[in-house]
Amino acid sequence: MDYQTRVEEWLQHLPEGDALKKELENLLGQETELEERFYQNLSFGTAGLRGKVGVGTNRMNVYTVGRATQGIADYIASHGEEAKQKGVVIAHDPRHYSREFCELAAGILAANGIRVYTFPSLRPTPELAYMIVRLGTVSGINITASHNPKDYNGYKVYWEDGCQVSAEIAGGMTKCIEAVDYWKDIRTSSYEEGVAAGTITVLDESYDEEYLEKILGLAIHEWEELDLSIPIIYTPLNGCGSIPFRKMLTRRGFTNWMIVPEQEMPDPDFTTVGYPNPEDPKAFALSEKYGRENQAELLLATDPDADRFAIEIRDPQGNYIPLNGNQTGYLLVNYILEGRRSAGTLPKKGAMVKSIVTSTLSSIMAKAYGVEMFETLTGFKNICGKIPYLHEHGYTYLFGYEESVGYAACEEIRDKDGISAGMLVAEAAAYYKKQGKTLWDVLEEIYATYGAFAEDEPNLVLEGIAGSKRIGRMMEFFRGNLPKEVADSKVAKVIDYLNGYEDIPPQNAIRLFLDNGSWFAIRPSGTEPKIKFYFYSNQENRAEALRVNQQIKEEILNLIQTVE
Repeated sequence: MDYQTRVEEWLQHLPEGDALKKELENLLGQETELEERFYQNLSFGTAGLRGKVGVGTNRMNVYTVGRATQGIADYIASHGEEAKQKGVVIAHDPRHYSREFCELAAGILAANGIRVYTFPSLRPTPELAYMIVRLGTVSGINITASHNPKDYNGYKVYWEDGCQVSAEIAGGMTKCIEAVDYWKDIRTSSYEEGVAAGTITVLDESYDEEYLEKILGLAIHEWEELDLSIPIIYTPLNGCGSIPFRKMLTRRGFTNWMIVPEQEMPDPDFTTVGYPNPEDPKAFALSEKYGRENQAELLLATDPDADRFAIEIRDPQGNYIPLNGNQTGYLLVNYILEGRRSAGTLPKKGAMVKSIVTSTLSSIMAKAYGVEMFETLTGFKNICGKIPYLHEHGYTYLFGYEESVGYAACEEIRDKDGISAGMLVAEAAAYYKKQGKTLWDVLEEIYATYGAFAEDEPNLVLEGIAGSKRIGRMMEFFRGNLPKEVADSKVAKVIDYLNGYEDIPPQNAIRLFLDNGSWFAIRPSGTEPKIKFYFYSNQENRAEALRVNQQIKEEILNLIQTVE
């Protein structure tokens, strides 16, 4: 079906007075915009749905969310009555229409005879992931667009293991969704009536307490070993993190911290930050202001659904330095391994997990402690999805992470968790402060001990139909023109994951290793209109590593951007 036919269909079926119909009528004659909105159905993959909010089959709205939910209900029903009675737990973030989409999904699932659990208000993504395991539900849904700009929303889907759905399950759900007619097949009921009838259960605060206890149980060092007066600034970037993060800091005993007041409360427009991604140093502007005023040693931030987490630390000159996801990962890997060994709790067969595009420095660190580092594809459905394998083979899971500021320290929370990562980083800072060291000192020690690495993870944002096609051409061009030499060093090895590699399933990613201790990777994002790059170099000293990495980055980006 072409986009014009879809436009006509929606004009015919949208009821009079519907805000989406008015929006569509105002777009008539704007063919480029109409094509962007209707050229395809919003793609449902292993990350669920994600897109801009508005009218169209390629947008997030009550019709696309309703169709997806009915398809998922049909998929669950195909697993029998037991799966329906296990039910689905649903959460949401503070974005525009998140609560409405949450209640819509709950009503549709309940109308299909599926038990539903919801929360009374917004909750972090990692709490939703934990509740799937805790409640024993067959699935989970979180209405969130994570760190995307304000005009986006999304629909993350999980399965009974607490991880986001695998490619196989997503494929089965997609078939069911594609069989649903927007206008005829969706069975729905009132959210309020479902709550009153008991088909929808609203979880009370005791479940929040259980989630928090799981996080507090990750503590490595006792209070007397920590300087809990360390000055800390935290920002939830107007998202879900404020309440659980505040409770965590208080219960862990920290006494000298504050939340950025302008970013404490939920704000779907993210007025004070714009792009609410803690991976972007610009998100720390207000944190730095309050940090300077309060002489804070550590700045912490979570994204709107509190699964991503990033930090800034002070250098010897007192400047705030943003750490990339790899560097924060080094600190966490080091703290967990060092702390476990000193406490005598480092297992004989310990395991950590990282993605294929995350720095190999952490693998060197793990090996030094007798811990095996496993690699998976990107995404925590893969990282946390490795946990059952580890159990089957006698390993003890210690930690999982990837460079895009995602960290999973608790094996019962099967997704990245900014709250638990925040606790461990704050605890590490307090522990080292007691010893007269800063996190900057520790990072320098890591480089001196395990190798002088440099890390850089740039990306190119290419939106819409044209952007998607250009990303495809870039990947095709690069595969067809693999460089034999980069930055005066020869390419020693190429791994193309397009058809899988060893025990790693297929992904549209390619990785090149140079003979000078450097490597880099390229892949399209699975959740955003981006092509992502990952550059790593290990040299005799940090300055040389940074220089070499910069040269590699410039050559590769210059090459790829020749593709129109």
